[in-house]
Order: sequence, then C-alpha cells, then structure tokens
Amino acid sequence: MLTIEKLTRADIERVKSLSVDDSQLKYVGTTEEILNNLNGSCIPHIIKQDCAIVGFFLLDFNYSESYEFVKENSSIGLRAYLIDAKQQGNGYGVKAVMLLPDYVKSHFPDVSKIYLTVNCKNPIAQNCYVKAGFIDNGDLYLGGAAGPQHIMFLNLR
Repeated sequence: MLTIEKLTRADIERVKSLSVDDSQLKYVGTTEEILNNLNGSCIPHIIKQDCAIVGFFLLDFNYSESYEFVKENSSIGLRAYLIDAKQQGNGYGVKAVMLLPDYVKSHFPDVSKIYLTVNCKNPIAQNCYVKAGFIDNGDLYLGGAAGPQHIMFLNLR
C-alpha cells in the first residue's frame, strides 16, 4: 500500500540513500542536497510502498512569499518531488500525487491550494501532475536554475 508520511529522524538515512535519475538531477538535486538546504517553512515527507521508502518531497508553507504568482496566503508549494530511480516505472509518482490532496486536507485543513513549478524540459513530470489533477495556469516561471517552468496548481476547496 502506498502512503505519505512526514519524515522522521529515523527515516533520514534511508531518504539520503534514495537515488535520483541522472536526467532529473538538474531539476531536483540529490536528497542530501535537499535535506542540507531545508528551511523552517518546508516540511519534508516520504512516500512509502508498504515499509520501503520509494520517494520524497517537501511541502513549502512560505511558497506565497517566494513566488509572486501565488496569490493566496492559504496556499502551499510542492517542491523537490522525486521517486527513487530504482522505483520509477511502477506508477508510484502519479499514485502519490493523487494521494496528496486528501493527505493535505486531513493534515493541513487551512490549505486551499497546492502550487508547483515543473521544468518545460521535463514532460514526464508535467504529465504526472496533470494525471493527478494539477492544472497548468498557462504562464511560465522564468527564475528556475534549469530554465523556464510551467506553473501548475491544484484547488483543494
């Protein structure tokens, strides 16, 4: 069974062992880089298949302060979303994103919308988010280190 959980101290070493596919490193970085650059507004989460950690992501509660395209203070950002390179192709990416709305509603009931940006050169990730109900707002974010990014959102209310 696929589940989403907050990262605990006991999970950190297993998360650091997750591998990022070489083609995705420029978009997400390594898990160690992500964990080393955590700030207080981001809550790290894991994606588990039964007892195995197969993925990782951050929920950023100050996303509206970082990105002017976010108009609602009750919005959060989905960042650093990755599925372990050895686990890709099993459908975990789409399934976990599909679990995200109910997870956020139950754990963070004040959140009204989830935003993310996805690189224009990463159509596989963009398709994953579309399958899970995210909408491309038609605008591009041009401040990304790896080039232009689609701005996507998911309404929770």
